[in-house]
Amino acid sequence: MPEPDDPYAEAARVLSMLHSSWMAQALRVAAELGIADLLVDGPRGVADLAEATGSHRPSLLRLLRALVTIGVCHEPEPATFAVTPTGRQLAGDVEGSVRAWTIYWGRYLWDEWAQLPHSITTGRSGREVVSGSAHFDALDGDPERASVFNAAMADMTRLSTRAIATGYDFARFARIVDVGGGYGELVAALLTAHPSTTGVLFDLPHAIAAARPNLEKAGVADRCELVAGSFFDAIPTGADAYLLKSVLHDWDDQDCHRILTVCRTALTGSARLLVIERLLPTPMRPDETHRALARSDLMMLVAHAAQERTEAHFRRLITGADLQVGSVTELPGGLSVIEAVRPGQGDSAPERR
Repeated sequence: MPEPDDPYAEAARVLSMLHSSWMAQALRVAAELGIADLLVDGPRGVADLAEATGSHRPSLLRLLRALVTIGVCHEPEPATFAVTPTGRQLAGDVEGSVRAWTIYWGRYLWDEWAQLPHSITTGRSGREVVSGSAHFDALDGDPERASVFNAAMADMTRLSTRAIATGYDFARFARIVDVGGGYGELVAALLTAHPSTTGVLFDLPHAIAAARPNLEKAGVADRCELVAGSFFDAIPTGADAYLLKSVLHDWDDQDCHRILTVCRTALTGSARLLVIERLLPTPMRPDETHRALARSDLMMLVAHAAQERTEAHFRRLITGADLQVGSVTELPGGLSVIEAVRPGQGDSAPERR
């Protein structure tokens, strides 16, 4: 029989996982104060940083030294700080920035995670307990939260656009509709990669109202139409491809059926519906990739009473909406593209590539 593990060492592992939660709030405060933005041009002293951020100097010094321990800053001279390559990603205007997501996680998702016991015992979202509203309803009455949320979604989408644009053949589509596309990070990347393609960005008004500057910055605003609306009601017609990127995991099976049915109605001819999601593996393993999936799955539960899904589960949802799965393409970075068509419009044989 194998020797039993050292119980004290295992207790230390548990405490290490438990106590790591402080890092999320330290990162959130650093992002909200704009510490990385203030340090991108070079080191600055704590007194200067305290004045620039309106902070209590001794307390800010403690935060900065805590950030040193997790590799966000370093202290080249006493009480003088510089940002590390990792810490630069908390700046607002750098490639790969996750500043908005860090703020959203620490400011809004934090209290919802505390409701995980409620979600586990009831199957309902913790968001309903915290804010009294479900899904994204709170964004309509809270412009600041809506702004942070949409910027956070842009942060996360930006990290995967290269893999999506290069890992799947979008060149065959003349017109693409990004359904629930937020500020347009994905459709902008696709239109940049394919100059002859036009696009439609479709989302709720709070996202569409602020999307144009992003499209203009990418140089594709003249090729992308902005349309506000709900994918529970109707989506624009006349496109060759419809994207649902990280949409279905926000909704339970019943709502997913409604969304997919609306999308099916919009499909004409050989148009494709492209469901872009992470596919939940079974069984799970104790490694970083599976931990990220488990974290996302539980986050969908506490935020939306929704879930990440296996490929088989997605296939059931898609075929249940009278659509036909044509292929499943695995992308670098963990996402997959599930291609669906109206019955009789594509190859019925499931394909993986």
